[in-house]
Amino acid sequence: MDQTKTILRKPDWLKIKIPSGKEYISVKEIVDKNKLHTICTSGHCPNMHECWGNGTATLMILGDICTRSCKFCNVKTGRPLPADWKEPERVANSIRLMKLKHAVLTSVDRDDLEDGGAGIWAMTIRKIKEISPGTTIETLIPDFDGKKELIQQVIDAAPEVISHNLETVRRITPWTRSRAKYDTSLKVLKYIADSGIVAKSGIMAGLGETPEEVFDLMDDLLAVGVKVLTIGQYLQPTKKHLPVKEYVTPEQFKEYERVGLEKGFRFVESSPLVRSSYHAEKHVPHN
Repeated sequence: MDQTKTILRKPDWLKIKIPSGKEYISVKEIVDKNKLHTICTSGHCPNMHECWGNGTATLMILGDICTRSCKFCNVKTGRPLPADWKEPERVANSIRLMKLKHAVLTSVDRDDLEDGGAGIWAMTIRKIKEISPGTTIETLIPDFDGKKELIQQVIDAAPEVISHNLETVRRITPWTRSRAKYDTSLKVLKYIADSGIVAKSGIMAGLGETPEEVFDLMDDLLAVGVKVLTIGQYLQPTKKHLPVKEYVTPEQFKEYERVGLEKGFRFVESSPLVRSSYHAEKHVPHN
């Protein structure tokens, strides 16, 4: 794959609003005070002001150092600290203080742990349900190397939505993800969908994929039972990361949304600034 460092000029449609508002400031103060890790900040999410202002936040558990080194991701890579078994209660208490209507949990990959962090994942979900019972939960999980017994621990804790991102199309996966495999991720998503919990996935556009490859990926996701898909523009975090191959137009994102809904997804969030947790509260099933 050609990795030439051609720098593309960022188009006007990718301009980001400056975070503001009392709800945003309140959430930020709690995050800072409790030393919480959020993918909102570490991932430089362009929607942070909107989500935090609407009572939704994405918290990252199991530390902020990942054992993998995906070429698109700005999370630190290295040797993580030991797992903190007090973290679940701290996260749950913080969610209660933030008065979050909906919490998205994600984590670094913890290949250093025998259970990949599944135990803390399950405990965190249960603590949130105990301490902040009015908060709905989405979990954006790693692949746990495809081990069903580890995925099952998250399923048994019963979050409303379980998400696992394919990140990109099949052809580009080997160049973007350091350990994860396209087919392993599909198996993880099938296992989630088969459990009856809403299965969700997300990808980045602008890494050199073609629309036809995105449509094939949609078919792959639908075949394993995924009902929710997010598609957003890849933005290069630093010069060390993969370069942006294309700034996909808002019109093309709209076309992805149209085709995805036509193919059978229940929700498709597709626009340049969309990230995995964008409008996540809408994806919770209502009985």
